[in-house]
Amino acid sequence: MKDFFKKGLFGLIVFLMAFSLNSCDQQKQEVVKQEALNKIIKRGTLIVGMEAGYMPFEMRAKDGSIIGFDVDMVTEIAKAMGVKLKLVNTNWDGIGAGLMTDKFDMIASGMTITQGRNLQFNFANPYISVGQTILLKKSLASKIKSYKDLNNPRYKVGSKLGTTGEQATKRMVPRATYRSYDTEQEGTLDLLDGKIDAFIYDLPFNSIMASEKGKGKIVHLDQPFTFEPLGWAVQKGNHDFLNWLNNFLYQVKHDGTYDKIYAKWFKSVEWRKNLK
Repeated sequence: MKDFFKKGLFGLIVFLMAFSLNSCDQQKQEVVKQEALNKIIKRGTLIVGMEAGYMPFEMRAKDGSIIGFDVDMVTEIAKAMGVKLKLVNTNWDGIGAGLMTDKFDMIASGMTITQGRNLQFNFANPYISVGQTILLKKSLASKIKSYKDLNNPRYKVGSKLGTTGEQATKRMVPRATYRSYDTEQEGTLDLLDGKIDAFIYDLPFNSIMASEKGKGKIVHLDQPFTFEPLGWAVQKGNHDFLNWLNNFLYQVKHDGTYDKIYAKWFKSVEWRKNLK
């Protein structure tokens, strides 16, 4: 009976020690997360991850710098923090991992807030909403009026790998012959060359492509068939940082700053002259 009691007591002690250690680790992790904002201020630099290739959110200028709507927004964020800004250009398929491994403090790259992504990151409140539209081969304009008409194996439909455009294509036109592309430029080039019949992607990019390189060559079905709010992503648990970003967004949407930046990139075409 004594041996049984000793074994039971020993097991309880081991359990309590393990529980205590685990609790301490969780508390330490939580402290680290809460200090994320202070870390940025102390460092004196806000590090932002983005993929330069999504018009008009982030693109390469002629001088090699990254410009766009997201760039102007995070520039204002850094200014409001009183720190410098560092942009880290990252391939889309690795941008989430980059945030998780502390390569940057936040993602600002036209990222759609999805339930799946929200399991990995925390998102600030949406700063803009877009949706998926269709760039279509001109010869199919009389046959294809919506995404539903593309749901046939005879049609080759493309989108960008790892995006909500790819998800929407696979979910909403599952019978189409799907082709994925590493970049949106590659997909639209194949569309212009007649290698695919349609390209599904975000409204802002498709609008620009249809009015420039695709003008007179492709048709843009510009009514979005999905609802996609875009948001800034931070590591899970960064509540102070998230609170700051939400308050910043509320402020700039009511003091004219946001409207000015929006008009520059979505209501003007002057910036296109500066593209690489």
